[in-house]
Amino acid sequence: MNPLFGPSGNSEEFYASNLTSTIQAPQWLKNKGLDAFEYSFGRGYIMSSETAKQLGEEFKKHGIALSIHAPYFINFATPDDILLEKSKGYISTGIKFLRNFGADRLVFHPGSAGKMDRHQAYLLAKDRIISFADELQAQGLLEGIYLCPETMGKSQQIGTYEEILQICKANDHLIPTFDFGHINSLLGGALKTKQDFLKILNRSIEVIGYQKTANAHIHFSKIEYGAKGEIRHLNFDDEIYGPNFQPLAEALIELNLHPRILSESAGHQSQDAREMKNIYQNLLAQQK
Repeated sequence: MNPLFGPSGNSEEFYASNLTSTIQAPQWLKNKGLDAFEYSFGRGYIMSSETAKQLGEEFKKHGIALSIHAPYFINFATPDDILLEKSKGYISTGIKFLRNFGADRLVFHPGSAGKMDRHQAYLLAKDRIISFADELQAQGLLEGIYLCPETMGKSQQIGTYEEILQICKANDHLIPTFDFGHINSLLGGALKTKQDFLKILNRSIEVIGYQKTANAHIHFSKIEYGAKGEIRHLNFDDEIYGPNFQPLAEALIELNLHPRILSESAGHQSQDAREMKNIYQNLLAQQK
């Protein structure tokens, strides 16, 4: 098995091709040699069930693996019980959309510490996410579905890679979304070599096992960062900030991992997804 590559959302290139609707994306992505797509409901679930079913059928027809990004409002560390129930609701609604789409992965942000002690906020978010996942599983709602908490890029957000791994080891339906641009931002540009990526991936294998790590979800883009972490997403043509994809590709090949890799570049998602796939395939060919 090889990794799957694609964009998160429709790129500038897509719209420049005189295409206007996501229903046109699956055929376009297939023609570009891509095989994955992430649909973002970051600002809320604004779509009918019927439209979701139509989109899902089109993605399935063209062999494009589909995932969903849940609304950005989710915060499992909130001290407000009403907001906590809303966060759970965003996950539950996301699962319904996954069923309509025929998709299998729901990416979400775990939360933010706000004015709380950060470690206490992490422990609170961790316990709540695991408890809710267990509850959903007991109700039979997670069959064939993965919930994918994401590593985050700002210091007050919950989601270092170690925190995400500790959350994901508790339930079979929890797998990590490694956003390596976020991780790099939080670490001040530390991801430079194959060994830097191997450190994270080997730690993942140690904590959650090979199979979950091999099947992980990945967001990748270059990101400008500052003292508090992430500032803004960039494209692969940026030469100041990282990370670069080749060291990650080398690490994936060495460990024989086959994650789903989504480009979150700023407007160049499809171009940079193709570049990642080309880098990976060229490195793989060199080893044969």
